[in-house]
Amino acid sequence: MNDGVNGVALAVFILFFLAVTVMGFLAARWRKAENEHSLDEWGLGGRSFGTWITWFLLGGDLYTAYTFVAVPAAIYAAGAAGFFAVPYTILVYPLIFTFLPRLWSVSHKHGYVTTSDFVRGRFGSKGLSLAVAVTGILATMPYIALQLVGIQAVLDVMGVGGGENTNWFVKDLPLLIAFGVLAAYTYSSGLRAPALIAFVKDTLIYIVIAVAIIYIPIKLGGFDDVFGAASEKYTAAKAGGLVPLEAGQWTYATLALGSALALFMYPHSITATLSSRSREVIRRNTTILPLYSLMLGLLALLGFMAIAAGVKVTNPQLAIPQLFEDMFPDWFAGVAFAAIGIGALVPAAIMSIAAANLFTRNIYKDFIKPDATPAQETKVSKLVSLLVKVGALVFVLTMDKTVAINFQLLGGIWILQTFPALVGGLFTRWFHRWALLAGWAVGMIYGTVAAYGVASPTQKHFGGSAKEIPGIGEIGYIGLTAFILNVAVTVVLTFVLKALKAPDGVDETSPQDYTADAGDPGVEVELPPATAGTSH
Repeated sequence: MNDGVNGVALAVFILFFLAVTVMGFLAARWRKAENEHSLDEWGLGGRSFGTWITWFLLGGDLYTAYTFVAVPAAIYAAGAAGFFAVPYTILVYPLIFTFLPRLWSVSHKHGYVTTSDFVRGRFGSKGLSLAVAVTGILATMPYIALQLVGIQAVLDVMGVGGGENTNWFVKDLPLLIAFGVLAAYTYSSGLRAPALIAFVKDTLIYIVIAVAIIYIPIKLGGFDDVFGAASEKYTAAKAGGLVPLEAGQWTYATLALGSALALFMYPHSITATLSSRSREVIRRNTTILPLYSLMLGLLALLGFMAIAAGVKVTNPQLAIPQLFEDMFPDWFAGVAFAAIGIGALVPAAIMSIAAANLFTRNIYKDFIKPDATPAQETKVSKLVSLLVKVGALVFVLTMDKTVAINFQLLGGIWILQTFPALVGGLFTRWFHRWALLAGWAVGMIYGTVAAYGVASPTQKHFGGSAKEIPGIGEIGYIGLTAFILNVAVTVVLTFVLKALKAPDGVDETSPQDYTADAGDPGVEVELPPATAGTSH
């Protein structure tokens, strides 16, 4: 690892960072609306994005700096088990093809900004809506923190900020500057900023991966030598070579399936989806987004290359940035570091906007100020987006990076528990609102308690997301086990509550709302009743 600052790489990194900063502020003028003081405009970009903008936005949203750093880092440290991210992103697209267009249609029809808006309207339950909102905010916070971890990893490898003995302010100043810029242009431009910057981010990432997948193996003697070196390391470590050990196959499969179910439950995924201008834009995106899975498979191979290149780091998260510095010319290493850094800014912006929208619509408006005007909603959401980023920054600066990663894994367990209410609600009204709330609570409690009991070499609690599945005896993903318990409780209690004729709530949607498109005759966006000044 470089002991000093890599001046050339740093200069290139700063150049790209300044360019996207300018773009972030200019985005406020891009497709500027007559009335900017509404969540539709600030938080959803006016619901105006077409196929390619949505594709770049969703790609920038889902394939983050953490993905760029952590997926190959997992393969570098643990072997082929780290490839679970590839099958799960393949599974997710047929899944979302079935329900995302329905969510877009009903949200467009009724002016829903968040998933909690839909849940409240579908089941007539502010309690269930609040549960979904709180879960989304809790799951998003550590995810934002991990984007900052990605930036910090790049800065560390470039030698910026000094060593471990440097004054904390000097050491963390570059990260503080990056955070300040991110917070400023997100506040100013809303979702338009990450939508515009996503073009640069994704283009850089595709260029870097295309060069890396050709250039690095040539320098290392070819793919035979790369795979040979990786196989030797895993065999020596008894990690199963290039194939996961039989004992880990349940973990691999359940983690891939559970992650696929959870990915589009995250608020930022839905925020990017609802910014699209039509139902067909969503359908087209579910067919072209798998191009990113191809990229992810190639990206994962960098973990093997880091082994073959003899990269030695105490923190696996530094393996890929260090590989780039060791193998690339300094100027192109700067391009690669910029791709990772910008790859953190785009999703961090979208995540903070999504969390702020949840707070504003489903906590502030539903429980604190029901008569809030669209302008007041927008102001609150802007302020909360800043607070969310501050919380993530504090998390990164005060806690060990392993803790941040493990809390993000816990967030995945939590967000999966909103699946029955959201996806179930898009297809049926059969589930009882109280049963859904009880199932959510059981899943959350079981998932949290089970994760708390998992230890790792560096942590006594929350050391991972896999544990023995009750009744089966195999090690599997805690989130999927909690989800199955959630569904079981929901189904059983629905039968019981319907037999007792418990109040079922009022459904404000109708069947045709779920297939409506923006161009359909008679389809107009309806503001939620509270926005129109009536009681809900």
